[in-house]
Amino acid sequence: MNRFKMKRIEIILDRFGNIAVEAFHYIALFIIGCLIAWSSIHTLIEILTVKKYATIDDILLLFIYLELGAMVGIYFKTNHMPVRFLIYVAITALTRLLISNIQHEHKASLDLVIITGSILILAASIFVVRFASWHYPSVIRSKHTEKPLAYGKTPRPEDDELA
Repeated sequence: MNRFKMKRIEIILDRFGNIAVEAFHYIALFIIGCLIAWSSIHTLIEILTVKKYATIDDILLLFIYLELGAMVGIYFKTNHMPVRFLIYVAITALTRLLISNIQHEHKASLDLVIITGSILILAASIFVVRFASWHYPSVIRSKHTEKPLAYGKTPRPEDDELA
């Protein structure tokens, strides 16, 4: 009897722990999403009121906010974070840095070669990730069931796309 009660308490605590972790997960994602929206609105207001026009840096910053918002949205919907989106954000950030350096310094430097090489490496990594997910797909499971989403079908990278 004592063993039965301990097992039942363990099951209840396990359920509570899972609910608490999932609640924290959603609250944190909601806060991150709100901060992304707030930052993008703040940048947009600054562009419209202070600067009177948008520079390429401002536009690329808004693209970074867009990609971060898309990542949060996809994570909310699927509980799955595609690595590609993080790489896209990194490429956009490096492109923004590259353009800013070229606009402000107006000269070639080793920094420009390093940034350009980094963008090339990240682009190649996207190719590797896409190739690997195409040829070696993981079984995508629904958040609330153990059944695969596309039962009987091998998932492909385009099945992973939500936008």
